[in-house]
Amino acid sequence: MHARLLLFLTMVMFQSAQAAETNRVQGRSMVISPYGIVASEQPLASQAAATILAQGGSAADAAVAANAAMGVVSPMMCGIGGDLFAIYYEAKSGRVYGLNASGWAPAKLTPEFLTEHGITNKMPQSGIHCVTVPGAVNGWDLLLKRFGRKSFAEVLAPAIALAERGFPVTELDHEYWIACEKLLRRDEHATKVFLPENRVPGVGERFRNPEIGWSYRQIADHGRDGYYKGELAQRLITRSHELGGALERADLEESTAEWVETLSTTYHDWTVFEIPPNGQGIAALSMLNIMERFPLSQFGAGSVDALHYMIEAKKLAYADMIEHVADPRFNKIPVAEMLAKPYAARRAKGIQKGMAAATAAPGNLFEAGPETTYLCVVDRDGNMVSYIQSNYNAFGSGIVPPGLGFALQNRGGLFSLNPQHPNYLAGRKRPVHTIIPAFMSKGNLRVAFGIMGGWNQSQAHAQFVANVVDFGMNIQQAMEAPRFTKMTFAGNDVEMENRIPENIRAELTARGHEIRLLPPFSGSVGGGQAVMRNVETGINYGASDSRKDGAAIPEPYPAKE
Repeated sequence: MHARLLLFLTMVMFQSAQAAETNRVQGRSMVISPYGIVASEQPLASQAAATILAQGGSAADAAVAANAAMGVVSPMMCGIGGDLFAIYYEAKSGRVYGLNASGWAPAKLTPEFLTEHGITNKMPQSGIHCVTVPGAVNGWDLLLKRFGRKSFAEVLAPAIALAERGFPVTELDHEYWIACEKLLRRDEHATKVFLPENRVPGVGERFRNPEIGWSYRQIADHGRDGYYKGELAQRLITRSHELGGALERADLEESTAEWVETLSTTYHDWTVFEIPPNGQGIAALSMLNIMERFPLSQFGAGSVDALHYMIEAKKLAYADMIEHVADPRFNKIPVAEMLAKPYAARRAKGIQKGMAAATAAPGNLFEAGPETTYLCVVDRDGNMVSYIQSNYNAFGSGIVPPGLGFALQNRGGLFSLNPQHPNYLAGRKRPVHTIIPAFMSKGNLRVAFGIMGGWNQSQAHAQFVANVVDFGMNIQQAMEAPRFTKMTFAGNDVEMENRIPENIRAELTARGHEIRLLPPFSGSVGGGQAVMRNVETGINYGASDSRKDGAAIPEPYPAKE
């Protein structure tokens, strides 16, 4: 009798396991907790921020802690030599705040200055002449002052420990490091810091960076001024002068981040928020407005028609974005017109069901880098932050000021030297930006999300929203689902992951789409993170893209409530 019962139970367990496996449509589960959750692309960064939450920190505190840790463990992706943008959701008021912490060009960095240095046709993509003032620490300062509960010293402590004690290099970061070796060898200080023993650190090898630990200690001790004034600033300026750069002390001291009104649109019964120009987020909203004109939910996820209309919507939205988006202090940008629903309806009428359009409204092609980090946090009180930070290209300009331990961004490479272009270079002007955080809400649900990868980001945001809204996916499924990307602004070329079935790709090809296949979980379509809050139940959810090394990590349960 005992043997029969054991056999029966074994069969039931086997059948249950089979059923669960058959119904599984995602590679990993959502993280679910009544306490805070941090999702970033590196588990050590998520862990550092979760520790800050456990110590009573807010979502803002945890976001800065995670970003600082990312600057140590993934130095090619981000760091205090770059810029950041954030969207903050304040639970008690229900308000959504935007933060623009992108830096401006040095006052002397003008087309005339570049001409004097033999540069006339195109902005350089590396070296001192594409360096703009780093805005990240200005952003940290505003975020902590308004929504933080912790001091700079407290939130930077985990990152300082990682820098000084070292951390094991991950597989993906090792690959990025190898790809950047030539760039790093152009600068003696970059070689010293990031190629210890004159080579790329191996997978699992402990990497230490006491120099960035020193830089973080300046900020921990002196706040924002520890970066933009004092010894750190002087070292940065001295290196710029040595290389013939335009950066001066006043460019650093007078730089600021700013709170901005977010842009939003409705997509069916959800509201989606993005940061306004000088970022590209408006393209995600424009793309959603056009997509809304088609019954994507009836077409089905991954169907020929859904993919076709989404790709075509991308072309139109990006054509408008690249034509108009720039620093609004220098250019009048027709934001309201670009986001008007009647305008989207007119644009949608130009999409043909059976044929891909080879051209859209004229736009300039920039080569954008995917080296960015996105992270998001929800704390136990329901405050949420959607946060993105970047060097632009991997290790940015390739310049590492002596003793500072971080690379300066090359964001100035996105300026134009065409006087007729809205992104024409000017001193104290901010370039168009590729990095964008996002937020969406409906009823009791709030979602902070973002997906990295240069010009990929707006189109990836729109695909994530469609996965949730049109196709009913949870945030982990929506993040993992196969994606397409079109990084150019003209032509029928499009890249897509090979998990999109062959018959679907064949039908798209018949409509004129020129498809280049990507691996099943390709970094070319970006990696992302998401957190969600159900404000009625108080339960939080986290998702982390398997295209990256990261993880969504919950705040440890407190010993006492």
